[in-house]
Amino acid sequence: MRTWTRAVPAAIGALALALTMTGCNLSGTGKKNSSGSHSSGSDSQASKGKKTFRLGEASPEQESTMKESADAKYTVTPTKVQTGTKADMDNSGLKKDKGDGPQVPVYVWSTLTHKSGKAMEVGDMDGSLVAKTDKGHRTRALIVLLGEAKWPDCPAPDTDKKLSPGQSEKICSVFLVPEGHKAAAVELSQGFTAEPLEWPVDS
Repeated sequence: MRTWTRAVPAAIGALALALTMTGCNLSGTGKKNSSGSHSSGSDSQASKGKKTFRLGEASPEQESTMKESADAKYTVTPTKVQTGTKADMDNSGLKKDKGDGPQVPVYVWSTLTHKSGKAMEVGDMDGSLVAKTDKGHRTRALIVLLGEAKWPDCPAPDTDKKLSPGQSEKICSVFLVPEGHKAAAVELSQGFTAEPLEWPVDS
């Protein structure tokens, strides 16, 4: 779920909110719809289909539950995953939350492809991505509320950009994980009733 908090004075620098989920079946809601998750057309079909993919292999078609793009279909293709360093975190410009402890970024590069239906915003296609570490920690992508964070070779995506059928967008997402963890897989949440899709990371 993407959660936004009240803005605070920009003088404190960039403020970030990272949502960490620890359950096995994570459910994500889009920023414009609090009742549904990005999911395939049928949970029963998803449960019978392939669940594990290679990096660079597209997901099955996902169906939008967003009001503005109802019935639109798209695919998500994670292509590369890399665990960042403490230096990346120190140089990002983010205001650190001491309560979270030391963290490092995980970078996930993906291709989002609109397959059919109404035009759909990039930000409504990537909200169900989850990074899983070698120690079982799961987290959703970082959301920067004020200012901007800077990461090497990972520019912030244009989440408001709309894609029409046949169009694709390559994006990079940042996930914050505890220092000492390494990325083990990328998951695509399928809601509470179906297992997530998974792209293991080669060690």
